[in-house]
Amino acid sequence: MFTPSTNEPRAAARNAAREGDDRWTALKQDLHRRLIQAVDHAALRNLDEAQLRHQLRLGAEELCRARPDLLNPAERNRLIEELVDETLGFGPLERLLRDPSVSDILINGPKMVYVERRGVLEPTSITFHDDEHLLTTVQKIVARVGRRIDESAPMVDTRLPDGSRVNAIIAPLAIDGTLVSIRRFQADAVTPREMLETESLTPEMMAFLHGCVLARANILISGGTGSGKTTLLNVLSAGIPSRERVVTIEDAAELKLSQPHVARLETRPPNLEGRGEVSARDLLRNALRMRPDRILIGECRGAEAFDMLQAMNTGHDGSLTTVHANSTHDAVCRLEMLVGSAGLELAPSQILRQIAAAIDVLVHVARLPDGRRKVTQVSEPHGIRDGEVVLQDLFTFEETGLDREGAITGRFRAHEAEPRMLEAIRARGVPLERSLFNGQWLPQRRGAAGGAGVTR
Repeated sequence: MFTPSTNEPRAAARNAAREGDDRWTALKQDLHRRLIQAVDHAALRNLDEAQLRHQLRLGAEELCRARPDLLNPAERNRLIEELVDETLGFGPLERLLRDPSVSDILINGPKMVYVERRGVLEPTSITFHDDEHLLTTVQKIVARVGRRIDESAPMVDTRLPDGSRVNAIIAPLAIDGTLVSIRRFQADAVTPREMLETESLTPEMMAFLHGCVLARANILISGGTGSGKTTLLNVLSAGIPSRERVVTIEDAAELKLSQPHVARLETRPPNLEGRGEVSARDLLRNALRMRPDRILIGECRGAEAFDMLQAMNTGHDGSLTTVHANSTHDAVCRLEMLVGSAGLELAPSQILRQIAAAIDVLVHVARLPDGRRKVTQVSEPHGIRDGEVVLQDLFTFEETGLDREGAITGRFRAHEAEPRMLEAIRARGVPLERSLFNGQWLPQRRGAAGGAGVTR
């Protein structure tokens, strides 16, 4: 006698769910096609986004009412939202883009979408019909900023209208389906107060870095991907006086400066014929002719590092930039390598002298294993010794263990070395005391961000 397998109910449930998804997809595709055909495109051209969304919603509601046998009220409302998002926005991504708790969206093919919330990656129920549907959505994104992605140009680095950074790569380079990474852009820039509340650094460290900005120190921020380099650059830039002219240079515009006098520049990749590229180095050279008081480079990743050092050493004090590195020491090594890639015949000793003379303060930010981001190191160059730039730590964060919730605990330390920038900072009216730098442990409050520190 045949005994049914215990797996049969599960298989039946999976098949039913798959059939339901297929029915939903087919219905949505049919209604979406009908909606596109039914709308008066000429009449919609003069509407703003809110009015356009309203008109499309009315059209979608009318189409859905014609299928009462297939849809209950909850399904109808969901389908209307998806139809409008598909027509006007970025389809399934719209739900995630409207969620303020999502900081990153990672897509590994049409059926696997992850998000990061509060530093933790988690899967979602969001899916695309197939890879063609996902590719169409990506093409919508890149078309809005005048770029393209296809087999002849299978990689693109661009941004959404809200400033969120998008990287996409398609077949044949992406073997298992289109890959998309979206770094969300916060509508409201992070403030110094918010960084203090999350204990990314201490008030003493914030006061010192703010003083460095006022004193026109050249600052290099280092860190890994997603560690918060751009966020910290935004926070520090808030201290730039409003009377100064600031020029920003980025691959994809992410910086959100509050000053009224900001000139924003963005690089451009080559076209299909390999022409028309405008690199960060090209923009930096042009920026020097724009009478800038300060230059901010979103990230030094190539030969523009040499021109940045030259600008810092020739009257453009107070410039800021970021670089990928694992510590302030590694940041110097990385900068040395980038300058070497400029193709100039410079001896290593000459490059090191340029770095030591140009950079006043190095700040390293790190993303801890529990997802929190902290300023873990603030250093100053102290000349060159034995073929290396000597760095003196001013502040460090030292891990001490884990708490009951698995969050990293640690404490900030102010080292004994007195900063070279101290007199210049005090001359700007920032009340930093010399006694701050005496090897003490800085206070870290216990709070939602986790981790109690050792107080003075």
